[in-house]
Amino acid sequence: MPGKPGDPEFIAAYKAAAATKAKPRQGVLLSVLNEFQASSDLDDLAPRTQADYVKLIKVIGKKFGDFPLSGMSDRRTRGIFMEWRDERAKASRQQADYGWQVLARILSWGHGRGLVSANPCEKGGRLYRGTRVANVWTAAYEAAFYASAPAHLHLPLTLALWTGRRQGDLLRLT
Repeated sequence: MPGKPGDPEFIAAYKAAAATKAKPRQGVLLSVLNEFQASSDLDDLAPRTQADYVKLIKVIGKKFGDFPLSGMSDRRTRGIFMEWRDERAKASRQQADYGWQVLARILSWGHGRGLVSANPCEKGGRLYRGTRVANVWTAAYEAAFYASAPAHLHLPLTLALWTGRRQGDLLRLT
């Protein structure tokens, strides 16, 4: 590139190079993934969820980016996607389910806009069957906390227990 970064000739050359950036092929899953990322549906999600989706979209794009959209209505496609989920489940069943959920949501979004003929991930079920029973505070735990914790932590615990809000939501309260 001519010039040094920040020089007008460098900036002009950079903009010219960026304008000639290769466009993704149409008719493949990557095109739907890219359109979803540019949509307001992604913008409507919480920032943390957006970041999680983008990470998973990259994983999905790497694995299935060149998958032809014409194959979405083929019965074998669901099996291909389920094999991918099962492979991911070897590392984490919860993450495998989340990846499946993101792919299903994007395909549902694309199906609603006529970009894909079918959503093979619809009603895929879950692999992870977790329970949060061990995370529930008993009355004895609450009493022990209130007895030993500083007074300024009593209200945050009460809010958490009685509202069920996430930690990040509670921390943003004024």
